[in-house]
Amino acid sequence: MSEKYTMNDLLDIMAKLRDREHGCPWDIEQNFKTIAPYTIEEAYEVDEAIRNNDMPALKDELGDLLFQTVFHTQMASEAELFTFEDVVQNVSEKMVRRHPHVFGDGTVEDADAQTKAWEEHKAAERKRKAQETGHTPSALDGVSLSLPSLQRALKLQNRAARVGFDWPETGQVIDKIQEECNELLYEVQNGGPEDKVKEEFGDLLFVISNLARHFKIDPEECLRSANAKFDRRFRNIEKKLAEIGKSPETSNLEEMDAFWDEVKKEERRAD
Repeated sequence: MSEKYTMNDLLDIMAKLRDREHGCPWDIEQNFKTIAPYTIEEAYEVDEAIRNNDMPALKDELGDLLFQTVFHTQMASEAELFTFEDVVQNVSEKMVRRHPHVFGDGTVEDADAQTKAWEEHKAAERKRKAQETGHTPSALDGVSLSLPSLQRALKLQNRAARVGFDWPETGQVIDKIQEECNELLYEVQNGGPEDKVKEEFGDLLFVISNLARHFKIDPEECLRSANAKFDRRFRNIEKKLAEIGKSPETSNLEEMDAFWDEVKKEERRAD
């Protein structure tokens, strides 16, 4: 029977990996910035396991994500910034504070009411933090710069909408999309500078994500599905080309487009 490890064991393992004399050279030379990309990657792998309904993989990926937390807190402890225990204390206090209906005398009617109360608690905390640091509070405070751009656009728009800055009708968003398309085409057709073309393209993406918000759908998820569909269909094109002794490099757009249409029809029949 394998040894049963505890949270304290994991913390000890991390400390030994970072030991300057006997630890792992790779682990020793890491810092917050070099580890951050791995932390993000592990979070995405957790998401992938959930989407695939792969519970053994989820168990494994959650462990990897937990290890990232341990890694960061070990480095912080070495720099005498904070410890793992400090992180646990902080998040525990936050959860208790944001759930007065569970840990106090507050009440909520349903999940929607809880979501509203949660956002109110977070907004109050952001306002207090801004005041403590001498900054003017903003409805956009706390929206991470590191989020995927579509996800950050959605969060920025949601925050602005909560304080009344939003189109009341979906049709107005669609009109804005057409306006942004026209502005982009104008720059392209009139030889506008690359920076201006990029700016107009960014504006178009931003308002398209706003349309997704009005439709109450996640633009990141929509694009992920579109990516998966393209991946699936293009691979099928490659298979059909291989059956006639060809590859994309030895084919042409007309032939591949015909196979694309054929793949789409096959998918419709399968559905």
